[in-house]
Amino acid sequence: MAVPRFKTSKARTRRRQSVNMKLSAPTLVECSSCGNQVLLHRVCPKCGFYRGKQIIVPGAKV
Repeated sequence: MAVPRFKTSKARTRRRQSVNMKLSAPTLVECSSCGNQVLLHRVCPKCGFYRGKQIIVPGAKV
């Protein structure tokens, strides 16, 4: 079985791991009714529409 000759330094380990740990920006789409930027598959908080239907009334307290 292969055994490493030297201990891998923290800097080398973290440099290798950091490539795969990047955060990606969330994908935003434009709301079809008001044009607001909204996360995918979510109700628009500005107008309350989802897929062309009024789901919630914005500003209404529950």
